[in-house]
Amino acid sequence: MSGRLIKAPENFLSRADIHAVVDEARQGRRSFIRNAFAAVAAGAAVPSVMSQANPVPVEGGDPNILKLPEHSLGLGQSVASDGGYGKPSKFELNVQRRQSPGLTQTTQASVSFAPLQSLFGIVTPSGLHFERHHQGWWDIDPSKHRFMINGMVKTPKVFTMDEIMRLPTVSRFYFMECGANTAAEWGNVAVPTVQYTHGMVSCSEFTGVPLITLLEFAGADLKNGKFVLAEGADGSSMTRTIPMSLIRSGEVIVAYGQNGEMLRPENGYPLRLVVPGVQGVSWVKYLRRVEVGDKPYATKDEAIHYMDLQPDGQHRQYSNLQECKSVVTTPSGGQILLDKGFYNITGLAWSGRGKVKRVDVSVDGGRNWRQARLETPVLTKALTRFNLDWVWDGKPALIQSRATDETGFVQPTYKQLRAVRGTRSIYHNNAIQSWLVQENGEVKNVQL
Repeated sequence: MSGRLIKAPENFLSRADIHAVVDEARQGRRSFIRNAFAAVAAGAAVPSVMSQANPVPVEGGDPNILKLPEHSLGLGQSVASDGGYGKPSKFELNVQRRQSPGLTQTTQASVSFAPLQSLFGIVTPSGLHFERHHQGWWDIDPSKHRFMINGMVKTPKVFTMDEIMRLPTVSRFYFMECGANTAAEWGNVAVPTVQYTHGMVSCSEFTGVPLITLLEFAGADLKNGKFVLAEGADGSSMTRTIPMSLIRSGEVIVAYGQNGEMLRPENGYPLRLVVPGVQGVSWVKYLRRVEVGDKPYATKDEAIHYMDLQPDGQHRQYSNLQECKSVVTTPSGGQILLDKGFYNITGLAWSGRGKVKRVDVSVDGGRNWRQARLETPVLTKALTRFNLDWVWDGKPALIQSRATDETGFVQPTYKQLRAVRGTRSIYHNNAIQSWLVQENGEVKNVQL
């Protein structure tokens, strides 16, 4: 018999609750968020079972078959009647990006997390792609937007959107991950669900012009120019140093398209930088300028923020690469398994170094591992979906995934990572995630 599960109640914090989390964070405590989640999960369990299971009667036949439903007896809604742009079913309205509970003081300079537990395949819908803004998002008039190239170039150039969009394009799938993804878990378990532990990663098909093509138009000095400075047009003036070696590879794109349509405003419309394998802060939104230089620029978001605190008190700067990482999304924290029997363990793996080579899954806390199936396509620097058949016997289980990329890099345990990085870091947490399936079927976030 196939196992059934209850989805995690991701919307377990109200606005007042979020303020309470902020107050607790100032005092170095995290109990409120755990207690709030436990309360809503307990209160929702019984009605959720009934609404999701809709069990087939033991006797008398199934009314869902024997009685024709309304949608089989009449006309449906007319085409393009809902504003001309398709929307999700009303039964899927809970699948949303969720704001960060207490991470930032204002919603304009904050984060929203992608609902990884509710997604399939490797592509994140544009409307569910995680967000990180430093001063809010804007809907910029593309006819007025300009993109400039200057610095170590023969002829500084200014492009309109029309001029960029008439050039030969490329479309490629890449993952984007915030450097602070899984940051709350460095010290200990902090949040209950995969949306909050790993939801600052998404994957899309991006369309645009390789940056190297535009630099060649301007006659950039590709020999002595070792770096470029990318600058955004939002109020925070986000600026990041990008090594020229990445740009020469042809992977870095000046993108205007995402998942077959123009970028959404919250994703950088009308123009953003795509820097595969590198932390999301370098994927500058509302891109307006690139300057070619011969050394790193040490901008405010490189000399003060987005640095890795080491155990000896020093800071590691320009640590942009997103290392090999994976996470099981089902079963995962907050879900409830309703039956013994077969389950499909599924999740996502990715690496800034290239392709994912294999993913191993354990149901006993890492004592034994089985190789999971990597579902195609397996693309370089993109999310990779993995699956593994599992029969749950009703006993406690500790579910983990461990990814290995094509360079041979193996995702570390928390013990291995903390031996090098300590426990007070923020960025680049790629440790193995553990989910505890209890005898009653409840799944909780734990660390081993």
